[in-house]
Amino acid sequence: MASSQLFIIFAILAISAPSILATNYVVGDGKGWTINFDYQAWARGKMFYVGDNLVFNYPKGVHNVFKVNGTGFQQCSAPLDSVPLTSGHDVISLATSGRKWYICGVAQHCAMGGQKLLITVFPSSFAPSPSPTWESSNPSWSAPAPSPTWGKEAKGKPSSLAPAPSPTWGYTG
Repeated sequence: MASSQLFIIFAILAISAPSILATNYVVGDGKGWTINFDYQAWARGKMFYVGDNLVFNYPKGVHNVFKVNGTGFQQCSAPLDSVPLTSGHDVISLATSGRKWYICGVAQHCAMGGQKLLITVFPSSFAPSPSPTWESSNPSWSAPAPSPTWGKEAKGKPSSLAPAPSPTWGYTG
């Protein structure tokens, strides 16, 4: 009974650990999402992981947030069919790994005011890593050296050192 309760506790922790350990990054820290701020310098040195959140704080009605692609980021343009975030406290969950681009679509805030952010999101550190596989032809593994054996030849004279047969290993992946 105690072991099943322990198993349930570990299962709950394993499932909830990524959300418990997710980091909320307030874009621009105390400055928030504004013009004339170096967001690339702000992002430098930060490690963003799947499950983390970006929080864009700004005065409602003054700025907005568009998620764009690399071209939209370079040209400071959002696709015509995209809808901006406009709440003034926009939380974006980083659900997938890869590069992410965000811009402000108000007036020239992106092009002239530098109000744009590029980050790289890494896979969650809680993703299971692949387990090692063993193959008999694995060059990084070799059987132990055979131990010498003494034997007698048919005529009764001692033979030279002869290796014992090597064991066979049956590792499969």
